[in-house]
Amino acid sequence: MLYQLHEFNRNLFNPLLAWSQTSAKMLSTPESWLSQLPFAQRAAANCELVYRLGKDYEKPIFGIQTVNAHGQDVAILERVALAKPFCNLLRFKRFSDDVPTLAALKNDPTVLVVAPLSGHHSTLLRDTVRTLLPEHKVFLTDWIDARMVPAAAGPFHLDDYVAYMREFIAHIGAKNLHIISVCQPTVPVLGALALMAANGEPLPRSMTLMGGPIDTRVSPTSVDDLATHKSISWFENTLVQEVPENYPGRGRRVYPGFLQHAGFLAMNPGRHFMSHWDFYENLCRGDMEDADAHRRFYDEYNAVLDMPAEYYLDTIKTVFQDHALPTGKWEVGGERVRPQAIRSTALLTIEGELDDISGLGQTRAAHDLCTGIAAKRKRHLTVEGAGHYGIFSGRRWRNVVYPQVREFIRAQS
Repeated sequence: MLYQLHEFNRNLFNPLLAWSQTSAKMLSTPESWLSQLPFAQRAAANCELVYRLGKDYEKPIFGIQTVNAHGQDVAILERVALAKPFCNLLRFKRFSDDVPTLAALKNDPTVLVVAPLSGHHSTLLRDTVRTLLPEHKVFLTDWIDARMVPAAAGPFHLDDYVAYMREFIAHIGAKNLHIISVCQPTVPVLGALALMAANGEPLPRSMTLMGGPIDTRVSPTSVDDLATHKSISWFENTLVQEVPENYPGRGRRVYPGFLQHAGFLAMNPGRHFMSHWDFYENLCRGDMEDADAHRRFYDEYNAVLDMPAEYYLDTIKTVFQDHALPTGKWEVGGERVRPQAIRSTALLTIEGELDDISGLGQTRAAHDLCTGIAAKRKRHLTVEGAGHYGIFSGRRWRNVVYPQVREFIRAQS
């Protein structure tokens, strides 16, 4: 009933939000006579704040149209390379009319960026993709909002996530492939490669695991504590809801995006309150540059998707409660996951010093599991001063992390 109540409230407040949006525009547009009134700027700020606090945030676009590669501006075409019910494999295809540049583009390494299925859309990795594109052929997992997947498509479990990874790798071709997994998918990616190695399938040249819960017994965070101190039945009975009738996935059991978003905000309520207060003050002062930065950040941060309930509950139990991967007890489709079977794939792990989602050492634990990889083909990077998002987005990602990722990939190519 919680999802239905959320939809009822959303529909109830839609007229107020529409009025607030219209009023904000009329009170701030220079062409409108209302903007000349003494109170106009502050009233417009009030209206826009109400609108942004209550509006629905749709999935943002990547919007990457060109990059400078090999000294030339090249066009980027975003297309679906392989469509699955719960995920699209995207390719950011690069085009150039310059023959030498085209030849250089073809020789660049191929990278599969595995985005997390953990609340936010894959556009959260826009900066990751944009930074990689000048020197790599880039594929990306683009997870679909579960409320938009018809119930006839069936359930989606953690085992299915692993199967998707294996299928995507086979579709792209493992021969010259490098995988970068961010946060949550470090576990299914490692699991997929372990199963492929055990079955004698071709493996990617390298895997880069960034800020993921390989072993959450190490430096547990508040996220880990919540997952371990509540029972699976609590998560199922409290957080799992049925998609309402007004969506294609009606009847599907999900962990709704609006509940996930509430959890994100609850982790740092003071920071978000001050951010919105600063936004309001910037609007009142007419500081549009800082106001636009706020809009861009929260357009991304507030856009969330529903997760399939089966996958969410599987992840809680397998990764956070049973610690099945590091204890050697994880089975996928009846087959034991053995990371020590991986031999030909180089390993790079990356952690943020101040990560409050995946604690220090949780990702590095992959080195102890992948005993079949030679020590000279393993590397680890701890990024000083970086939180969870700083290792794959922003200044530290571009200036500190990416150069080392690029060097690691080139060394294996």
